[in-house]
Amino acid sequence: MTAEPVDALIVGAGPAGLMAAEMLAAPGRRIVLADAMPSPARKFLMAGKSGLNLTKAEPEADFARHFAGSVDLRTGDFGPLDVIEWAEGLGVELFTGSTGRVFPVGMKASPLLRAWLERLAGVDLRRRWRWTAIRDGEFGFDTLDGPQWIAPRVTVLALGGASWPRLGSDAAWVPMLRDAGVDVAGFRPANMGFRVGWSDPMRRHLGAAVKGVAIHAGGLIGRGEWVIGAQGVEGGGIYEVSAPMRDGANAHVDLAPDLDREALARRLAKPRGKLSVGNWLRRTINDPVKVALLLEWGQPLPKDPGALAGLIKALPLRHDGPMGLDGAISAAGGITGGALTGDLELRALPRTFAAGEMLDWEAPTGGYLLTGCLATGRRAGIAAARLLDQSDRALT
Repeated sequence: MTAEPVDALIVGAGPAGLMAAEMLAAPGRRIVLADAMPSPARKFLMAGKSGLNLTKAEPEADFARHFAGSVDLRTGDFGPLDVIEWAEGLGVELFTGSTGRVFPVGMKASPLLRAWLERLAGVDLRRRWRWTAIRDGEFGFDTLDGPQWIAPRVTVLALGGASWPRLGSDAAWVPMLRDAGVDVAGFRPANMGFRVGWSDPMRRHLGAAVKGVAIHAGGLIGRGEWVIGAQGVEGGGIYEVSAPMRDGANAHVDLAPDLDREALARRLAKPRGKLSVGNWLRRTINDPVKVALLLEWGQPLPKDPGALAGLIKALPLRHDGPMGLDGAISAAGGITGGALTGDLELRALPRTFAAGEMLDWEAPTGGYLLTGCLATGRRAGIAAARLLDQSDRALT
């Protein structure tokens, strides 16, 4: 079958692929954006249902510390301020919350996506095109009209990782790239919860939100809210420290992060009279959910006020390991840094670039993950566009 010639092919219409398409789009260029799903950016829309957290407004050095993996994301090339300017350029009004997280005023992802797709009106979006093969620089797809082949001058792959397969991130691309000589690290869950076998008394707190605490693990601190679920613990505060916890770091919860140990010990030194331990702690800590966690993970409770204050400030978070990849928000692993040039071009497949969650990097939710996807899509798209420009100049 003869392959269709195009200037650029982008495979995957999530945030990274859409950003790459934006960088490649130019008058006269034939740009094809292929996606296996019936509509673009499905995971992006799902993530935005509870409020689209675009980025986090904080100093670049602090922002960069939240990224790990073998691929250097260079968030300084497209960091929080750049994301804000880009979104506002789409006509989306933003606000910054008290924690520095940046959201659209309407909170939803769909208005931003509509504006983005309007900007990309000149790009040929092909839905239900599933990439299935590669041969001598040509890419084969299964489509509703049967097998199709594309012969692009440059390609950007942005197919996602291995989490949320029902939304398109199923890692089906891994065997094809490995067969082509691309080094791909195995996927592991990221931004996931942790299994906990709760005692019967804890079951009355299932579904409760844990607020006003800090989780410490591997040098990171999670201050976000999290939830006591039937299977364990999950939520933003857990996700912020999930990577070191997954990799074996011990975690502890500070149930009173805004109170120092000495002040807390003075409170605990006051006589409790005839109150039961539970009622006394509830009056002292003033939060039944925190008291429940203390009784669940802190037994036997020390009698000395100073020692009990120390336990409240560093309560071991006891868990039975991370939840599975299929329920994770994102994945660690993917195309390794050694398989890529600094422009995210695949060394084994010249003129083919990769971006987004299919690369070996990870970051917590809270704006970091989405900013990373946008940044890599932008870098790959700019590099691919540069190659096209160089080729065009060579022909003139």
